[in-house]
Amino acid sequence: MLMYNDPAGSSPSSIDDTTSDQMNVYLWQRKALIEAAKEMYFTPLADVTSMPKNYGKTIKVYHYIPLLDERNVNDQGIDAAGVTLASTEWTISYPAAVLSIANASKAAAATAINDNVGSTLVATAGADGSGGTGLAALTLVGPLTAKYLNATKKNAVTALNLGVSEVAGYGNLYGSSKDFGTIAGKIPSLTESGGRVNRVGFTRLQREGSITKFGFFTEFTQESLDFDSDAELYSHISREMVTGATQLTEAVLQKDLVAGAGVIVYAGAATTNATITGEGTVSKVDYDDLARLARILNDNRTPKKTTVITGSRMIDTKTIDSARVIYIGSELESVVKAILDPFNNPAFIPARQYAAGGTILNGEIGSIDQWRFVVVPEMLHWAGAGAAESSNPGYMATNGRYDVFPMLAIGDGSFTTIGFQTGGKMMKFVITTKMPGKETADRTDPYGEMGFSSIKWYYGTMILRSERLALIKTVARV
Repeated sequence: MLMYNDPAGSSPSSIDDTTSDQMNVYLWQRKALIEAAKEMYFTPLADVTSMPKNYGKTIKVYHYIPLLDERNVNDQGIDAAGVTLASTEWTISYPAAVLSIANASKAAAATAINDNVGSTLVATAGADGSGGTGLAALTLVGPLTAKYLNATKKNAVTALNLGVSEVAGYGNLYGSSKDFGTIAGKIPSLTESGGRVNRVGFTRLQREGSITKFGFFTEFTQESLDFDSDAELYSHISREMVTGATQLTEAVLQKDLVAGAGVIVYAGAATTNATITGEGTVSKVDYDDLARLARILNDNRTPKKTTVITGSRMIDTKTIDSARVIYIGSELESVVKAILDPFNNPAFIPARQYAAGGTILNGEIGSIDQWRFVVVPEMLHWAGAGAAESSNPGYMATNGRYDVFPMLAIGDGSFTTIGFQTGGKMMKFVITTKMPGKETADRTDPYGEMGFSSIKWYYGTMILRSERLALIKTVARV
C-alpha cells in the first residue's frame, strides 16, 4: 500500500497485503491526535464532567451563590439583628452626608429622602447656592442607608441622581457592597445570650447541559494507496480528519462560550453591537476598557489563576498565576499592540520579552498589565453587525456596516465540557478505519476496492459561572 508507489508489473508486493504489519494505522492516528492538540485553544481550559452510561444525554448540577453576593436572593433574608426583610422593602445607600441638588428641587428632594420607613435618616435642605452656583446643599443626619416601603418611594430617590445605590439584603447580609456605612450596619454580631438572630439563607442555581454526537467519514481506494504520489497518503488523511474534528469542536465551544458570557464591555461610546463604529468616537478597545473589564471580573471574584491542560503524549497542566487570559482573532493583533498606557507609552509587552518563557500559552503574543493575549486563527466575529459606515477611516466592515470583533476572557472554573473523556482531560475521538480488501468486500463493493475512515465524538458544554466569562466588543483595523 503506502510502501510502494509503483510496484513492479503493477502488482503489489506480498509484504503489502491485508495482514501486513507495515501499515500501523493506530500509530498514525495517535500522531494525528498529538498534532491536533496544537489546534486547541478553548478545550484545554475546561473542567471536565463525564456523562455516565444509561443516564440520558442531559446532566444537571447545582451552583450555590456565596453568602456575600448580591445574587443570593431568597426568602430567608435578614438584617444583622435577625429581622426578616420583606420583599416590598428597598434599601438605599447614600454616598455622602452632604449632597448637592438643584435649588428648585431641594424641597422635593428632601421630602423624597425623608419618605422612608424603619430609618432615622433625615435630610435638610440648605439655602439656594449653599451647594455651589445654582445648587443647594442637602445635609443627611443618621446612618447613610434608608429602607423604602415600595418601589415608588425608592424610584423617587434614585431619580434624583444623587449617586445612591440599592443595597441587596436578601439573605446575604450586605450583598456585594463595598460601602463602609452599609457594611458597618450589617455585621452579624452576637450578644452573650445569643438568640435567634443572624439567620441566613443560600440561593442555588441549576446548571444544565446536554451532549450531542458529531461525526464524518472519508473514503479511499486500494489504487490510491498503491499508486498515489504521496507515499504517506493515509497518514495525511488521518491527520486532517482529527484536525477537522478538533477545529469543529473548538468552533462550537467558542460559540457557546461567547453566547454564555455574563459580562460585556463595549469599546468607546458603544452600548450595543449596532452602535459599534469606526467613526467619531471610535469603538476601538483601549487601556481603560481592559482596566474596566478587569475591575468587573475582580468584583465577580474571578480568579487570576488559570489552569491549562496542555496537549502532549503525557497529560500535562500549566498554571498561570496573577494574570487573566483573553482570546482575540488575528484581526485584532495590530489593535492590541498599538494600545497606549495612561502615560501614552506603549502598553504591550511581546511574549518574547517575558522574564520566564516556560508558561507561554499556545498562540500567546504578549501581555498588557495583567492581561495575556492569545491569538486564535479561527476566532469568530459578527460580520456587518455594527453601525452603518459613511466615511470609514480604515476599519473592517461588511455590506456597509462595521464588523464587531470579540475579545473573550475566560475565568477559571467558568465552564465544563461534557462527554466521554480520555485520561479525564481531552475530548475522545473514536476513529474507525477499514482498509480495502476482504474486510470491506460486500454486495456494494464485491472486490473490496474501497476503504474508509470515520471519526465520531460527543460534545457538550455547560456554563457554570457566566460572571467569569467576559467579552470586549470592538472594531478592527483593515
